[in-house]
Amino acid sequence: MQSSNLPLKKQIFSIPNLFGYFRILILPVIAWFYLTAEEPSDYYVVTGLLILSSCTDFLDGFIARKFHMVTDIGKVLDPISDKLTQGVLAICLMSRYSLMIPLVILFIIKETYMSIMGIIFIRRKILHGAFWFGKICTAILDVSIIVLIIFPTMPINAVNTLITICICFMIFSFVCYIIQYTKMLRE
Repeated sequence: MQSSNLPLKKQIFSIPNLFGYFRILILPVIAWFYLTAEEPSDYYVVTGLLILSSCTDFLDGFIARKFHMVTDIGKVLDPISDKLTQGVLAICLMSRYSLMIPLVILFIIKETYMSIMGIIFIRRKILHGAFWFGKICTAILDVSIIVLIIFPTMPINAVNTLITICICFMIFSFVCYIIQYTKMLRE
């Protein structure tokens, strides 16, 4: 997809990018509501804020494509806001579930590796989209986080099973990315 030829100032303040900034700025609010929740119903506020964030995520991509407002800034901003959202929510869940600690550590290692490789590929002008294993890992992580937030009284065995599934898929995805990126660097 071609990027917009808009001047930098207009790219920075394009409507889709404003949605991306909003998604980042709402993260402390979501974290505060989650960390101060006392009743199961308090988690519905967090869920509502996540729905709002998800709607803006959908809208920024839709508007950018529909109205030819795709920008280089947006191409970087969107995945950063996605990963920040996942990271903040996973860290919040650590306050309730100790098994989230290894998941968060693995998430940080994987995303650091992905960022470094992304910079290397950009410098070498190697472009690629997300791979199927990354999309599956992201979907499982997103669904699991939402389930853990919506159902704060879920039995701990179910919680630990869900988190373990996330860890397994994240390890699988990470290994697949290492293999794929190694192949791409050799080509």
